[in-house]
Amino acid sequence: MKTAALRTFAIGVGVVLLTSAYTRIHSASVMTDAAKAFLASLTPQQRTQATFQFQDQERFDWHYIPKPRKGLALRDMTPEQKQLAHALLAAGLSQQGYIKAVSIMSLDQVLKVLEGDKGNGPQRDPEGYFFTVFGEPSATGAWGYRVEGHHVSQNFTIVNGKLQGAPSFFGTNPAEIREGPRKGLRVLAREEDLGRQLVKSLTADQKKTAIVSKDAPKEIVTEASRKAALNGQPSGLMASKMTASQRAIFQSLLDEYCQNMTDQIDQTREDQIKKAGDNLYFAWAGGEEPGQGHYYRIQSPSFLVEFDDTQDNANHIHSVWRDLDGDFGLDLLKEHYQSSHR
Repeated sequence: MKTAALRTFAIGVGVVLLTSAYTRIHSASVMTDAAKAFLASLTPQQRTQATFQFQDQERFDWHYIPKPRKGLALRDMTPEQKQLAHALLAAGLSQQGYIKAVSIMSLDQVLKVLEGDKGNGPQRDPEGYFFTVFGEPSATGAWGYRVEGHHVSQNFTIVNGKLQGAPSFFGTNPAEIREGPRKGLRVLAREEDLGRQLVKSLTADQKKTAIVSKDAPKEIVTEASRKAALNGQPSGLMASKMTASQRAIFQSLLDEYCQNMTDQIDQTREDQIKKAGDNLYFAWAGGEEPGQGHYYRIQSPSFLVEFDDTQDNANHIHSVWRDLDGDFGLDLLKEHYQSSHR
């Protein structure tokens, strides 16, 4: 009876949280409720695996490759716990972003079939995604959580009800499934297509500025650095040098990255874009046609977007949103400490 009651409770809470994450409810409250429900479902041993102190350096140790991680993996959860874990993931993302995340997770099963037995190679596991909570979830104070595995790394920080959702990484391999029952699936299609549409809309003179290299880098430049930084001044074409139609494409591309996230984070990103105004740069490297390796980045004084599709014959995408001063909520924490000190 107890197991049945727990199952019913978990399903009910999961449905409510998944639904509320997509409505205009204060995102930080949804996150707090989702995290508390998830943690309450865990055994003491599981909770030890899934939790760290907020100050622990583990919070900054993020990555997006298939490697051993700290936290509690989906494969080690009961069905009820998995539902609550997914509710926690959904609380930080929009419906669009959540669909992308779970679709990316499912690609590991595709890779498992395509690659077969690789011996000592990376182990493909669609349930090899780890959930980690840092600190004690609450409406006040500071805490955070991370959902991470192959090609997904979503890092959320909550400080007195304010949110930060960076670093935020989505990747896909394959970028396009080219055989089998899911043939044609492209999880990050708009990120790729809008970037290509923008560069192809540029005039020859604009391309002289926007295209910074004929060869695309083999990886996003900032990789999994703890602090995002690029050397030198921003390169590429300034937004002020774009036509109205080009600027509309550019805004649609930026919107795609904003709208992956829950309302509060989406609004924060949109505010950053508005504040940057014309001080936005679009840089491209590599080929402009499908199947050619390519890379782009969008840089502003406060944030950086990188997109790379070069590996596996240009069918393997890495994309990331970095906040130059606020990754892991460092800007919110600075504001919080200054306010507390005063």
